[in-house]
Amino acid sequence: MGRLLHGGAKEMAGGALNQVDERAGSQSARRRFRPSRVALEPYFYLSPAVLMIVLVMILPLIIGLSYAFQNIAILNPFKTGFVGLDHFRTLLFRDRVFWQAIGNTLWWTGASVTLQFFLGLGLAMLLNRPFAGRRLVQALVFLPWAVPTFLSGLTFAWLLNPVIGPLPHWLAAAGVLATPFNILGDPALAMWGPILANVWFGVPFFAITLLASLQAIPISLYEAAAIDGATAWQGFVRITLPFLAPMIAITVLLRTIWISNFADLIVVMTGGGPASATQILPSYIFTTAYRKLDFGYASAIATALLLLLLAYALILLRLRRRLPETA
Repeated sequence: MGRLLHGGAKEMAGGALNQVDERAGSQSARRRFRPSRVALEPYFYLSPAVLMIVLVMILPLIIGLSYAFQNIAILNPFKTGFVGLDHFRTLLFRDRVFWQAIGNTLWWTGASVTLQFFLGLGLAMLLNRPFAGRRLVQALVFLPWAVPTFLSGLTFAWLLNPVIGPLPHWLAAAGVLATPFNILGDPALAMWGPILANVWFGVPFFAITLLASLQAIPISLYEAAAIDGATAWQGFVRITLPFLAPMIAITVLLRTIWISNFADLIVVMTGGGPASATQILPSYIFTTAYRKLDFGYASAIATALLLLLLAYALILLRLRRRLPETA
């Protein structure tokens, strides 16, 4: 009888231990599962944004790049298919307008960014000084940036019109021009029309961003430099420029990429003419795709522009890394 009771107690104790082991095992399994679930939780929250980026940016980019290796001409629907590098061979060796567009793009981008930067920097330094009505002037300075580019192009095309526009008549009265004529119709001067409109449109971007950086510079640095006998130019070179260097690098990078892809003013004001004198790569892509309806060749031009901008961005970012060391 005692042995039976003792054996039963052992069985009950063994069963209880097994249940405890099972519970401990399940708890440890849950503990092992929790860290993985916690690690995946941020990706779950980010998945809608990642999906949107893939659908809106990456997938169209891949499709657009694939068109560069295909013959997709709406006016010739029966001549389609994979053509390999034929479009790029045509660009490099047989397309005179493409090389002219590259030169025009460099001229258009370089002149626009240079004038916008220096005028924006000067305007930012003026707005950084206290004067009556500064808030109102800052709002007015930002106004051109808020005007649609299509409207800006139409406005400057009207201003440069030799019949009803005032600018040719003013330039002729000042002796700059012999007679009022169509500046946008002269291959030697036509590019200055869109550049002028682009400078008017883009100066507020540099003015506002550089003004924010100027206001972040401690005034005590200028006061200490003045006590040491530094001139205004030395304060600008030794204090202002080093503090503005990172912002200048990023704004010049962004603005250069934007202007290189910016064809609105060219298309509205000149359409790439006369004789392709104002044809830049983005406007050439537009005319090839939507006037000639050759989307394959237009994609090849867009791919070339993408490679040029990537090379430029890599060079400028490498130079940007050295700025904190010299600042």
